[in-house]
Amino acid sequence: MMMSFGLFVFALATVPYQELQRQLAWRHPSTSRVGAMPAHQFTGRDEETITLSGTLLPEITGGRLSLSELEDMAEQGQAWPLIEGTGYYYGLYVVTALNTSRTLFFSDGAARRIEFQLTLKRVDDTRADLLGTVSQ
Repeated sequence: MMMSFGLFVFALATVPYQELQRQLAWRHPSTSRVGAMPAHQFTGRDEETITLSGTLLPEITGGRLSLSELEDMAEQGQAWPLIEGTGYYYGLYVVTALNTSRTLFFSDGAARRIEFQLTLKRVDDTRADLLGTVSQ
């Protein structure tokens, strides 16, 4: 297991990502002052996003069905815990974008190669109302 996002497990058989980008930001708004440089104040942490990208070869790795599961999770609009295979807990995230590109097709139109980019945005854990639930 490389990582889990809610009940979805990133692994060779599903969606093995080759790149993980994490973007962190902090806020430092400024206030104009007469005759002096603007004053800056640290007001805390800003948004955090994680982008997972890679290439799927459906003959070897996961493919369209695995990406469809992520799309279904995005459609629910709920937050899910993101946990690395090492046990590192990133926090609660929602899916904000899923981009795919298909190339090298079989004669039936199925792609031999699928490139993907999944963008996740961290939502504060005080937003427990967004936490995903398992439907039966």
